[in-house]
Amino acid sequence: QRLGGDVESIRVIAYVVSGIGFLGAGVIMKEGMNVRGLNTAATLWCSAAVGAIAGSDMLAEAALLAGLVVVANTLLRPLVDAINRIPLEGRSLEASYSVTITGSATQAGPLGDMLVEHLEAQSLPVAELDVEERGEGRVDIVATLVSTNVPSRELDDIVDHLATVHGIAHATWQARTHD
Repeated sequence: QRLGGDVESIRVIAYVVSGIGFLGAGVIMKEGMNVRGLNTAATLWCSAAVGAIAGSDMLAEAALLAGLVVVANTLLRPLVDAINRIPLEGRSLEASYSVTITGSATQAGPLGDMLVEHLEAQSLPVAELDVEERGEGRVDIVATLVSTNVPSRELDDIVDHLATVHGIAHATWQARTHD
């Protein structure tokens, strides 16, 4: 601002916006139908805005914005957890959940549809559905869930229902924690 005045500082801020947008796009990752890193990208952009405001000699505004970013990231986290299905035990373990059933290769399509239908009926949206060959005309149908926090009791109930009501010989679920 001191070297080129208001017009040049606006031009520099425009370059900061586009540069940070590029960096923010690099932290956004897509895993199946699940997108991660949006909060990180938004926080990067807000941090750049704080720096641009501070560089324009608006220190009070920069401090206010920095405080708002910290408060938003801290106070909105419980809302994010609620959206991602907080388990009843109160754990905040983030994991990838998958439900697997084994059936005949000729019935893979209907079994996959039934699995997705049962999971979505329990408000557990499916990110991916994979069919893996087991040999001897059998396949594993693996449904990976969008949710990152699912109570184990709900998954146990679904697996038990599939085994008892629908006669699925092998139905199981697993959770893999993120590193």
